[in-house]
Amino acid sequence: MNFRIAVVGVAALAMTACTTTDPVTGETRPNHTGRGVLLGAAAGAVLGYLTNTSDSDEGRTNALIGAGVGALAGGAIGRYMDQQEEAMRMALSDTGVGVRREGNNLRLIMPGDVTFATNSSSIQSQFYAILNDVSTVLNRYPATYVDVVGHADSTGPADYNQTLSEQRASAVAGYLIAQGVMRDRFYVGGMGERSPIASNDSDYGRQQNRRVEILIRPHTVS
Repeated sequence: MNFRIAVVGVAALAMTACTTTDPVTGETRPNHTGRGVLLGAAAGAVLGYLTNTSDSDEGRTNALIGAGVGALAGGAIGRYMDQQEEAMRMALSDTGVGVRREGNNLRLIMPGDVTFATNSSSIQSQFYAILNDVSTVLNRYPATYVDVVGHADSTGPADYNQTLSEQRASAVAGYLIAQGVMRDRFYVGGMGERSPIASNDSDYGRQQNRRVEILIRPHTVS
């Protein structure tokens, strides 16, 4: 079974199995505990380039073209990313997630203490709604690549930090894919403790370094 089939299967299961029936009204409502377990299972299979075309940016480009997503060119690139930036800032206002513009790219910075419990790669349930908003914007603007990369502080063994950073990035990407974001747009990886943005000599610095970043880049004409 390839990963495309696995994700579709898990997403479908999440739609059906992650509900419970109210014994009084007979209505169905979301079962967030079950949803988290199923999405965690999907996320565990996500790492590297996720396109079936090839393991490269070229593969992602071909996959988007094959899916009918047109490439951006000229002034349309900046306008497209301006609109996406505005939508992301509105969606993520007061959530603790940073939105940074870098030329025609967008970088979302998700602090580890907001997204995950300590030493865990399971997304905290209160963060589901935030990722839902991120997926809504990503689905609205499909002409972009999505790089999800996990980072860790320098506390503990380097190999453990590397694995945890990969697992956390995988969890975030898996959740977004389960919300319908095209899997072929993704690259998923972990940097471990190798790319700090603050000093690891203080609690505050280490907290800043524990994060997942999403880099959103326009799909352009080469």
